[in-house]
Amino acid sequence: MTNETPTENSAAPPEVNLAGFRVLLVDNDSAHVFAMTESLERIGFTCVSATSGSEGAKLIENELFDIVVTDLVMSDVDGMKILELAKKKLPDAEVILVTGHASVPRAVEAMQQGAYNFLEKPITPKRLQAIARRAADSLLLKQQNRQLHHRLDERFGFENLIYASHSMKMVVERLKKIAPTDVGVLITGQTGTGKDVIAQAIHQNSPRRKKPFVAINTAAVAEHLVESELFGHVKGAFTDAIGDRIGKFEFANGGTLFLDEVGDMPMPTQIKLLRVLEERKITRVGDNKAIDVNVRVLAATNKDLEREIEHGRFRSDLYYRLKIVSVHLDPLDKRRDDIIPLADFLRRQANKRYEKSVTGFSPDLTRWLYHFHWSGNVRQLKNVIESMVVMDNDSLLDLDDLSPDLYDPEESQPLGDVPVAHDSPPTFLIGKSLRDIEEWAIGEALKLTNGNREETATMLGISERNLYRKLKEYNLS
Repeated sequence: MTNETPTENSAAPPEVNLAGFRVLLVDNDSAHVFAMTESLERIGFTCVSATSGSEGAKLIENELFDIVVTDLVMSDVDGMKILELAKKKLPDAEVILVTGHASVPRAVEAMQQGAYNFLEKPITPKRLQAIARRAADSLLLKQQNRQLHHRLDERFGFENLIYASHSMKMVVERLKKIAPTDVGVLITGQTGTGKDVIAQAIHQNSPRRKKPFVAINTAAVAEHLVESELFGHVKGAFTDAIGDRIGKFEFANGGTLFLDEVGDMPMPTQIKLLRVLEERKITRVGDNKAIDVNVRVLAATNKDLEREIEHGRFRSDLYYRLKIVSVHLDPLDKRRDDIIPLADFLRRQANKRYEKSVTGFSPDLTRWLYHFHWSGNVRQLKNVIESMVVMDNDSLLDLDDLSPDLYDPEESQPLGDVPVAHDSPPTFLIGKSLRDIEEWAIGEALKLTNGNREETATMLGISERNLYRKLKEYNLS
């Protein structure tokens, strides 16, 4: 984030309701904090003031704020401590540092640790208002991005489905119709595309959501134990059966059973599974007693089951019994518009898991992520993002955070030489006006940067202020 001081003519978009943003102002100087509070309340912000660092820290611990404005030098708890606490307790809030000239280097250090910006004393009301408005605008853009990439109504609750591509939009529309029913579903797609996430989303939005969701990867279980894992066994059924054990079907009774990699299921087990699906009864290995089960079965595979049927490795009757409804997930390389939203979601997840505060991606890394061949799909993307977050030490992920086996600056061609992965070349721009071409270029850059205006401006080689005017001119967000 730049430390460029905004001009006094900077303005927030007219649709921003500043009253919806809570601002905490922290300063040992009660007269100064009163003046700042009055200045921001005059343009609509909802403000809370604290006249000591310790008081500000207590408010951050117990209340919610969107923007924190804090003096850097305070006698008890200083601005750096306030920044650290805010990033931990209010990870989505923007923090603005107020500093004297002698403390500017520390303010720059604070920005490297996640501060939004800093103001150098003396502060005029208009300068404070302008930068607070920019912070509010930044928060609003983040909210809009989250809404854009979640895309589904909260009433459907598919909060783990992050997407922006047309193909995933079609998948989600299909899931809306499938989830409330009790129909069996076959989910297909390459390894790592997120078939398990789709299965969980179906369960969580079905009438069975309060009952168990049980998953089993049949490829990961020894062939002679698959039946025992699915149907259970009684004591003495085989050498290691030292006691009775219930299987996945019984454990999932009333809920959902997810059979991952069902294409690797042994043929004898396929026969018994078909019988269970038709009769809704299971028999434990080594027993003669049938047990009623009420389970919705979801299955997934990375194999072409029709080809497996041709080669006699999968039963056609079981295939059609599982495939009452099907959902196919394209590989990540075929839905590149999902890469940056997914990467950003995974960054936030990794921040929480490893207690880090990585704020985003550099423009160069964003382009690299977008163009890289993700042969391992979402699973590989997740591993790469987690690794970078863990190893990062400057709060911004860049090409130098990539492991050498993924990116070698001496061997890699310039990012600008990497062709943009469109379904077809943008021939529709031929004969268009420069205005139309400019609008298209800005829109594409926004997609690549996940809506980050600073990164978009850097990518396009224009100032952030000029970009803001273009966004208003073309009605882009």
